[in-house]
Amino acid sequence: MEIKLLSKNDVTESLQEQLSILYLQLNSEIRQLSLENILKEEEYIDVAVCLENKELIGIAMMANYKVVSGYKGMIEDVIVSDNHRGKGIGRKLMETLLQQAEKRQLNDVLLFSGHHRKAAIGLYKSLGFTLKNSGLYIKKYH
Repeated sequence: MEIKLLSKNDVTESLQEQLSILYLQLNSEIRQLSLENILKEEEYIDVAVCLENKELIGIAMMANYKVVSGYKGMIEDVIVSDNHRGKGIGRKLMETLLQQAEKRQLNDVLLFSGHHRKAAIGLYKSLGFTLKNSGLYIKKYH
């Protein structure tokens, strides 16, 4: 099992196909962007992957941005394949992103999680995340 940060040079057609299948386990309704597209400017996104014998079994992403209140990272799309859950892969993916956040000297790392995702919330809390007193509002365009 290998956990690593993905670069645009790592993207293959096979990896993209595997991501498309894996992503369906998180949300089958969202239109996916290609890895090639999101990794064009690598300073804006970190993609941690877990590979086992060249098979993608887990992924987590962190979008990086700056605003007046500082440098931020937003964790998105943490997915571990159904048949590989409970093996600590999600934790290793998150730790990889949090190490990258330290290297990038981010001020905050944020994430959103559905209240029903008890195991994920337990993982995030064990990594030091706390519930922020705020609400998430969304306006969809496409």
